[in-house]
Amino acid sequence: MSKLLVPYYEHPAEQPEAWDALIAAAPSLYGVVLNPANGAGSSADAAFAEVAQRLRSAGVRVLGYVDTAYGARPPQDVVREAARHRAWYGVHGLFLDQAATSALQLPYYADLRAALAATYDTYVTLVLNHGAVPEPGYARLADLLVTFEGPWSEYRSAGQVRPTGPDTCHLVYAAPPDAVAQAPVHCLVPGQLPHPWGTLPHRLEPVR
Repeated sequence: MSKLLVPYYEHPAEQPEAWDALIAAAPSLYGVVLNPANGAGSSADAAFAEVAQRLRSAGVRVLGYVDTAYGARPPQDVVREAARHRAWYGVHGLFLDQAATSALQLPYYADLRAALAATYDTYVTLVLNHGAVPEPGYARLADLLVTFEGPWSEYRSAGQVRPTGPDTCHLVYAAPPDAVAQAPVHCLVPGQLPHPWGTLPHRLEPVR
């Protein structure tokens, strides 16, 4: 059964009906990515804390957004930001953006996984957003690998069949209402650059 991983980067106070729609769709969700300020931010946001609590109560996995700059960001900064997500929003795990794909960065992410596990008192769900197919070793480090992020025009090009597996995810924007994903976990939204993740998947968009 397919599931939705939804990175929704809008403030709950500005788009409350969209967050209501996400919570109502709880059974169909793999998880929701919480991104208050291109990360956890410098202080807790009460509106995000409330919506995170509502998501958790509905049984939705909540993931905190953290940028890893393709393995160039100091790991201690990633761990500190992860701790803020946990303390302020009670996240179940992390969505590590701009994850590297090369085998050269595998030790960085392996050390990061160990450090994050040591800072949480429960299991940490880890999603690596590579945006492309990474070296196979990354599958041992994460619960879910985002192996495609891009526009629908690229996703469907030349009828290409993209590598998939039970632990892969595709994030597609500028997608039409009848778009179909190839991965078991996915998110296909109508939004376009520069802010595609300010829209929900077609079937979750609230009636306006």
